[in-house]
Amino acid sequence: MTAVASGKSDRYTRDEIMTVTAARQLKNGAVCFVGIGLPSAACNLARQTHAPDLVLIYESGTVGTKPTVLPLSIGDSELAETADCVIPLPDIFSYYLQGGRVDIGFLGAAQIDRFGNLNSTVIGDYAHPTIRLPGAGGAPEIASHAKEVLIVMKQSARSFVERLAFRTSCGFLSGNGQRRHSEFAGAGPQALITDYGMMRPDRVSDELTLVAVYPGVTVEQVQAATGWTLKVADTVAVLTEPTDEELTVLRALHARTEQAHANPVRIRLPN
Repeated sequence: MTAVASGKSDRYTRDEIMTVTAARQLKNGAVCFVGIGLPSAACNLARQTHAPDLVLIYESGTVGTKPTVLPLSIGDSELAETADCVIPLPDIFSYYLQGGRVDIGFLGAAQIDRFGNLNSTVIGDYAHPTIRLPGAGGAPEIASHAKEVLIVMKQSARSFVERLAFRTSCGFLSGNGQRRHSEFAGAGPQALITDYGMMRPDRVSDELTLVAVYPGVTVEQVQAATGWTLKVADTVAVLTEPTDEELTVLRALHARTEQAHANPVRIRLPN
């Protein structure tokens, strides 16, 4: 089989094994505050496979939503139409998130550092950025208050950086227990899933540590895609490949999404 690190295996792509690996981290019945993009794909794959009772909350106020296609944004009507309820946005943050009712915050970002801090604000100088990113949204509050945080990101030396251009959401701050001695309620990032494998925080230093890779991926390849000297576990596991069922469900989800977005419903306004 062609190594996954080359971009594609005989059965699946790097995006697919990354999404499947992220989905497997979610337990049935958990309450998950989910972002758009890769986190949304992973959560909805989990809900349609091993975790049918996974409770998904999106920042638009949709609780227990069960979309049949992936939303384009948190304002996608698919989320409201399939939700158990829709509540005001302030209640999502005050009652659910700050109230300790969110088990998992599932996030992505443009940049991450060795202690799991995230940047989704700017690349370059803040006043005169090279790239202006979408911004924080609810990510800082999710990173602070969710019982634990999962992060899914494509990995490169440009996105896994020694120093963030801007710290949007806190992981373990400067490490070595700094977060544990802060006022943050949540435990912080507990897993980082990339298109090379998985990292988890070291129990003492809080530094993200490579603990597992995909079949065909080497530690050297992961290091080359990291902008700092990567901490590596004594034993690096090889993650299990996606099952046929997982691939079938994921591909069907993406196919429905592409079809739905290619044929949007057009609303005719009165003259």
